[in-house]
Amino acid sequence: MTLAVEATELRRTFRTTTGTVRRTRKDVEAVKGISFHIEQGELFGLLGPNGAGKTTTIKMLITLLLPTSGSARVLGHDVVADTREVRRRIGYVFGGDRGLYERLSARDNLRYFSELYGVPPRTQATRIDELLELVGLTERDRERVEGYSRGMRQRLHIARGLLHDPDVLFLDEPSIGIDPVGARELRATIGNLVEMGKTVLLTTHYMFEADELCDRIAVIREGEIVAEGTPAQLKGRVSGGRVVEVETYGVLEETVAEVGTVAGIRSVAVEERGQQQVLIIQCERDAEVTQAVLARLGDVRVGRVTAREPTLEDAYVELVTGS
Repeated sequence: MTLAVEATELRRTFRTTTGTVRRTRKDVEAVKGISFHIEQGELFGLLGPNGAGKTTTIKMLITLLLPTSGSARVLGHDVVADTREVRRRIGYVFGGDRGLYERLSARDNLRYFSELYGVPPRTQATRIDELLELVGLTERDRERVEGYSRGMRQRLHIARGLLHDPDVLFLDEPSIGIDPVGARELRATIGNLVEMGKTVLLTTHYMFEADELCDRIAVIREGEIVAEGTPAQLKGRVSGGRVVEVETYGVLEETVAEVGTVAGIRSVAVEERGQQQVLIIQCERDAEVTQAVLARLGDVRVGRVTAREPTLEDAYVELVTGS
């Protein structure tokens, strides 16, 4: 079976200028020779911090940017040589409020974009009805978009991206800024896409979302892929044990460094939660570290101590920080 997406040693370099008095040109390599593939019908997550190269990668895959070197194919079609064929087979949905006409209804928006996407007139009405039902907007299809919540707008964005029935859909942070209820509805919509046989590439900053939805994940840092696998594989391979959380008050940096020297501890991070600090300690599964940690804390005031299994967020933080 032909792969849905295949990137091989994909690179993208931008030229920029620095300085105010004496301007100098500088080449910035945003994507540094990444390779990955996505199977047909798979929901693939591309995770990374801001500036890591996620959106640049997507723009190369959807033919909006030319690769500096390397190659990429979508359903067997080269993104540079077969641009027209690639665009016929893909849809693109980005996070944010842009891209819709607020003074038009949802149905009128979809009718307008149907014309732009070349949907045959005889099938437009049926197609629009199907998509409105898919994204859960049938009951409010004749309301102006200006009255929609952000979550509803994002679901309408997805419907717009599916008008021409693409095989591969790229979702670039679709749930950004959406309230929990809207985000849950959006995740259900994304899950339905895979059930329909669509291939989805998803970028998101919400690790629980990626854990729930993605079949496989690639983590990109500074333009390079640093890990790839299923959510379970990433959690097991990176942390390989458990996480101990210790609530503290007024802990000093040197004390945190001392905690990090305890045998069996892989890493220690400090998270500020109001007036308290929480030490997030990743350690080997069989390591008995709690008593040793408390001993190193000495006179530091300590609150609750809990142990749990590592989450995808723990794995992600370790991967992107290199700790």
